[in-house]
Amino acid sequence: MFATQANANSHGALVIDDVKILHLAQSEHETVDHRSILIENGLITRIAPFGEIKPPNHARIVEGKGRLVMAGLVDMHVHVWDRSSLGAYLASGVTTIRNASGMPFHLRLADQIDKGEIIGPRLITTGPILNSPGPNAQINHEMVATAREARDAVRRQHADGFRRIKVYSNLTREAYEAIHEEASRLGMTIMGHTPEGARERGMPESIPFNIAFEELLDDGFVTIEHVESIVWHGLRDRHDDAAAKRLASKISSANVAVDPTLLAFYNLLKVAETKGDYLKRPGTETLNPLLVAQSQAEYDRWSQEDVERNRAAFEFYKRMTRFMFDEGVLLVAGSDSGIFTNVPGASLLKELDLMHEAGIDPTSVLRTATINAAAALNEAKTFGRVAEGHRADLLLLDSDPTKDLAALRSLSAVIANGRLLDRAQLDQLQSEAAEHNVERTQRNLVEALSSQGSDVAKLGL
Repeated sequence: MFATQANANSHGALVIDDVKILHLAQSEHETVDHRSILIENGLITRIAPFGEIKPPNHARIVEGKGRLVMAGLVDMHVHVWDRSSLGAYLASGVTTIRNASGMPFHLRLADQIDKGEIIGPRLITTGPILNSPGPNAQINHEMVATAREARDAVRRQHADGFRRIKVYSNLTREAYEAIHEEASRLGMTIMGHTPEGARERGMPESIPFNIAFEELLDDGFVTIEHVESIVWHGLRDRHDDAAAKRLASKISSANVAVDPTLLAFYNLLKVAETKGDYLKRPGTETLNPLLVAQSQAEYDRWSQEDVERNRAAFEFYKRMTRFMFDEGVLLVAGSDSGIFTNVPGASLLKELDLMHEAGIDPTSVLRTATINAAAALNEAKTFGRVAEGHRADLLLLDSDPTKDLAALRSLSAVIANGRLLDRAQLDQLQSEAAEHNVERTQRNLVEALSSQGSDVAKLGL
């Protein structure tokens, strides 16, 4: 298939002629007309006025015809279960993804993508989610409750090749502090849900969490995930605008980036509003069947949830996102795609729409999925902009997304690590994303659970 068969000449020289370049790094966005871009070995090596670049021998020439070029999009929160979903991201202009629940196959897959053996977006991954037993525990979480268990888990993840840790809500104070200390010692970064400590009766309404949200703000999180989790932990689930503004100011002062993932709760709400019909909308065919089978209980629950209460909650989550933006918090864009009913690729475009709906201007919304993501990942000098020396991850658009974000849905072409994918190829990638290999997915999961020490036989896998 096209998605798994790389072109031997994919990293040859490429010239994009006569395009308008969208620069987002300035205080105000800027477009520069009639430019040519030379791409060699996956990098942008020269940008010059149209007609000034002499194409290298055997270079491919693409006539831009005045179309707009911008940096490829970054989805900072996805869940990849199998390589079949990769094409759906590229088909929506997503050229970098951060997988937030690592398995051994992700490390191999990232290497294959980087080498050009498999066509896909650049893949960054955390290790397996570290959590403690409690109400938010899931089958794929690596459970640690003591400091010793936590240190052993971090060391094993590092030895396996992971360099990013994801933490989760239930973590005990003892386990979390050991994770933080060991990760720091090994040079590993941390992202995820803010750990709350052991859950006790009456939390959070009557008594505070064992670990206060503010305690974690100086712990060096790359990103804190999910605006609803911030409201739950940081505001003890109280929908108070004044308190929300104060919390947003604290997050900003701590220089912590936030990944709101508004889309994740939006889709829960849509399932409730439609009594489950939303689960059958176009695009859901790209969701992994094994994930869908395991999610049935959650689908049933949300099909019966209180619509008005959750609609009001979502409106508050949008306001909280706007408060963080107003306070100068570095916001990045993530879709939580690959779980529940969050479809790969297209979900990020909806996430950007929801940020705009929350009151953030289109230029700033575009920054969340480009330069802000690069800054949060400490890679601002190598990707996220249309600039010489940067990774050649680019979108060729028919219109300007700073005027209307809908322009992102009219891709002429995508350039991923220097490889040009035209509209026909993108359509093919999207189609192939619905061709699942359940047996391979199951092998991925079994390998992951076995490496974490889980009893796979008891889990029925």
